[in-house]
Amino acid sequence: MDRRTFVSLAAAGAAGPLLSGAAAAQPVPKARNIVMVHGLFADGSCWSDVIARLQPKGFNITAVQNPLTTLPEAVAAAQRAIAMQNGPTVLVGHSFSGMIVTEVGVDPKISALVYVAARAPDAGEDYTALAKQYPPPPASAGIVWSDDWGQLSEAAFLRDFAGDLPAAKARVLYAVQAPFNKELLTGKTTNAAWRSKPSWYAVSTEDRTINPDLERFMAKRMGAKTIEIKSSHLSLISHPDVIANLILQAAGQA
Repeated sequence: MDRRTFVSLAAAGAAGPLLSGAAAAQPVPKARNIVMVHGLFADGSCWSDVIARLQPKGFNITAVQNPLTTLPEAVAAAQRAIAMQNGPTVLVGHSFSGMIVTEVGVDPKISALVYVAARAPDAGEDYTALAKQYPPPPASAGIVWSDDWGQLSEAAFLRDFAGDLPAAKARVLYAVQAPFNKELLTGKTTNAAWRSKPSWYAVSTEDRTINPDLERFMAKRMGAKTIEIKSSHLSLISHPDVIANLILQAAGQA
């Protein structure tokens, strides 16, 4: 199967993941718990369409409200949600929250990791320096600051963050985006959970918020089971069936 065909199938929800690296060799415990974490320019409701597809299958799902203040505080919010889970748990992160997944995914309750167009640093790695090895994504120029708090302008949100969503829906999401504190971007992870946990990665090929080639690099480095979706940064909203299926695989239920 050539890459164009694979991407087309993934976007339709029909493709399985490409298997690679250490993750492909690890058995996946069956999990009924899923903890989801959102990134910048969003809140926990961004997972709603994926949640609606998984809850009828009997999963216990928690969407963490990331405070978007500092990395330690964001990590603590995810840890509180994980502490409430009973049994194996899949930890899912979108965008910036890949930092959180990478840090807290070492928790013994976490059976698998899912990254959706997400950051995936190594332990102690300077993600900003890593990202600078690739052309800057257009969304970076669209951040509007008020003192130490940033959010995307409406034009950048619609064009560079949610580019494949209907404009009316994208504007609703723009209205509920949570501002983030500048200090959040200075944090570094101390763990790299993907080195010890089975991992999945959904690359957004039309991403204008994180460079798609950077996503591919991180997915390959972690040995993740990887799919590519012809999608904006918000594949969890524009392609919820594909993302739900990827999570099912990580939960050992597909």
